[in-house]
Amino acid sequence: MNTSIPTDMHKMTEESIAQVKRAIDGYMQFLHRALPEDVMGGSELSNKVLTYAERNLASAFEFGQRLLLVRDVRALVQLQMDFIQRQTQLMTEQAYDLREATTKAVMQNIQSKFLSS
Repeated sequence: MNTSIPTDMHKMTEESIAQVKRAIDGYMQFLHRALPEDVMGGSELSNKVLTYAERNLASAFEFGQRLLLVRDVRALVQLQMDFIQRQTQLMTEQAYDLREATTKAVMQNIQSKFLSS
C-alpha cells in the first residue's frame, strides 16, 4: 500500500497556504489600523487579543509549512496530532489570560464610572 503524498497535492497545498497567508496578513494590518486602542476595555486587552491572534496564525502557517515537508500519511497524522495538542494547550492558557485581563478591564471601567459620578 502506497502511503506517500502525491507531488501535485504538495504544490496545491503550498499555493493555498501562500494565498491564505497574504489574505490574513492584509486582514491583520487592517485590524491594527482600524481598531481604536481602547476597544474592549483598554489597550492592554486589545493588544493581548491581537497578539494572540497573530501568534495563533503564525502557528497555523508554521504547521502549513511543515505539512509541505510530510512525505507519508503516518507523518501527517503525527504532525496533526502534535499541532492540535499544542494549540489546545496554548488556547487554554490564552483563554485564562484573556479572562483575567477582561475582568481587570471591566473592574477598572466600573471604578472609573463610579468615581467620576
